[in-house]
Amino acid sequence: MTIHLPSPDGALRAYEPRTEPLALTPGTPFTSRTVFSAAHVVADPFADTHPDAPAAVDWDATLAFRRHLWAHGLGVAEAMDTAQRGMGLDWAGAAELIRRSAAEARAVGGRIACGVGTDQITGGSLADVRAAYEEQLALVEESGAQAVLMASRALAAAAQGPEDYLDVYGHLLRQAAEPVVLHWLGPMFDPALTGYWGSADLDVATDTFLEVIAAHPDKVDGIKVSLLDAEREVDLRRRLPQGVRCYTGDDFNYPELIAGDEQGFSHALLGIFDPLGPLAAEAVRILDTGDTAGFRGLLDPTVELSRHLFQSPTRFYKTGVVFLAWLAGHQTHFTMVGGLQSARSLPHFARAYELADGLGLFPDPKSAEDRMRTLLALYGVAR
Repeated sequence: MTIHLPSPDGALRAYEPRTEPLALTPGTPFTSRTVFSAAHVVADPFADTHPDAPAAVDWDATLAFRRHLWAHGLGVAEAMDTAQRGMGLDWAGAAELIRRSAAEARAVGGRIACGVGTDQITGGSLADVRAAYEEQLALVEESGAQAVLMASRALAAAAQGPEDYLDVYGHLLRQAAEPVVLHWLGPMFDPALTGYWGSADLDVATDTFLEVIAAHPDKVDGIKVSLLDAEREVDLRRRLPQGVRCYTGDDFNYPELIAGDEQGFSHALLGIFDPLGPLAAEAVRILDTGDTAGFRGLLDPTVELSRHLFQSPTRFYKTGVVFLAWLAGHQTHFTMVGGLQSARSLPHFARAYELADGLGLFPDPKSAEDRMRTLLALYGVAR
């Protein structure tokens, strides 16, 4: 049955929803790549709260979504950008999320890595930054999860140059009990991180980043790069010390980066694998057999959806991710912590629905269509 979707110019276009989803089922663990999906949190829609209040999380639904990802063989990257760290989820909420998700991972045998940042402080000295990082690192290690050292707004504000980054990260890596993942998040995801590693010149910043790794290669499992620049990522991964992995965070160019070339490939830690979970898992299993063309054939068509969700302002991609989780039936509502469901427009949602439906991402296409019609009606689209 035709559904009429709004375009940015205000016109309505007819779309014929598909009737059958892709047949995607859980499968064996991956053998050729390590793949994490950064996972979103599900808000409690009945909480009497407001955007400035602490996040009210529906823990049952949040953990159920992580079990969904684990069932398909994906690792979960917890309490990171996709979980609205710094955009609705404060450190107290993130700490609870880490504890609960790590316990759930132990119970089901799932792989988990958790974000370590400094969001319990809003500024301060380099000593304050180190102490904030140390507090979070201790909690993640105590939970039994792998640590992801995330970029810090407080460090970006306090650092005077590359030497401050070398000092802070060196201090943390010497303390880390197990190898960590270093996360370089670009300013398109968070403008407060402009000039990270001590320079707005990315070539200079890259040299500092690599210097941190070279000084402590035994404490760095890998790097997670979110600069949306495929050429720079390839150059960076070719310069990594032996044994240090590159986890792509490039939600625009992930198929080619994961597939790799004759000189290597990227593993993955991606926000787009939240809505793409089962399809992405199937694609990686195809890649495990050596069928790169089959992998690209399944994953390449998803890039248009990813680029749509991550369009500027990129930091609001979480809204589209949660919207698709609602349409797919992973949660009963489209409410987000911090009221972030308001961060994208109706035409944006309409196109996201159209692209996701075309890919067969919804386990129940008719239910997804009904929910899309409900949203349209709420916005006053009567047809």
